[in-house]
Amino acid sequence: MVGIVLATHGKFAEGIKMSGEMVFGKQDDVEAVTLMPEMGPDDFKAALEKAIAKLSDQKEVLILCDLWGGTPFNQSSGILSKHDSWAVVTGLNLPMLIEALASRPNAKSAQELASSLVTVGKDGVKVKPESLAPAGAAAAAAPVAAGISGSIPEGTVLGDGHIKFVLVRVDTRLLHGQVATTWTKQTSPDRIIVVSDGVAHDDLRKSMIEQAAPPGVHVNVVPVDKMIAVAKDPRFGATKAMLLFETPQDLLRAVEGGVDIKKVNLGSMAHSVGKVVVSNAIAMGEDDVKTLEKLQAKGITFDVRKVPADSPESFDGMLKKAKSELASNKG
Repeated sequence: MVGIVLATHGKFAEGIKMSGEMVFGKQDDVEAVTLMPEMGPDDFKAALEKAIAKLSDQKEVLILCDLWGGTPFNQSSGILSKHDSWAVVTGLNLPMLIEALASRPNAKSAQELASSLVTVGKDGVKVKPESLAPAGAAAAAAPVAAGISGSIPEGTVLGDGHIKFVLVRVDTRLLHGQVATTWTKQTSPDRIIVVSDGVAHDDLRKSMIEQAAPPGVHVNVVPVDKMIAVAKDPRFGATKAMLLFETPQDLLRAVEGGVDIKKVNLGSMAHSVGKVVVSNAIAMGEDDVKTLEKLQAKGITFDVRKVPADSPESFDGMLKKAKSELASNKG
């Protein structure tokens, strides 16, 4: 796997590494090197070489720097001249790092990975209100309008007439960094559908979620009844969808309404009054337990983890813990 070194002024490298791990989890072969005020070029070069030496494989190394012409870049460029297979990219931002972490498992070389990051880094720079963007950029950044019903005539059958679910996830936060990056990369949907009565009727939340769409993926926010109708509409037979539910109760309503779901990723369920914490991301109340048991009784299996790199946790173990603690609280 390509080793990554983050080389920046100040503690930017350490901070952005932490940010990346909030999305992807702990990462091997990613090192941060910081240029502090008291350091000279030779000091930074020594720290950079030390960080590279920690990588498990020094054949393929990608160095991400903050500023072209700065000391981190200059020292990285000097080292690069001695290694034909390495690469340096400047203008480091979080979208660039996320793309690097997501793509490196399949990257054949550091230079192949580097070539994919420039466009992503540029696309990550946006402004709101959009009218402040330079001429031409606002139009390019505007989301593609795509209604959930589209303009395809009713009764048309696309594909086999059955929508495909590449991921069904329960997550209190719905569409956020971990979903928009890691799970989208893992499952390759062409549409993300957020299924929530509350969000569908909240214009502000709906707008914020739609704006969080990853590049090339349409995002729609619909109430549960609309999702049930979509699942039965043959016009979506060629659609690969990721479904995001805010609660297991909404998920159960969809399943009971005829949405054919076989497997669910349990990502996060927020703690609130009356609930007990069963993992670092999951809290359950009595109604949650009953709802999840009903879904399990319908043959649905659960994959409990926040990001693809995490090891799955025991769903049955969580239910057992929740029941025990809820019973204890009653007593």
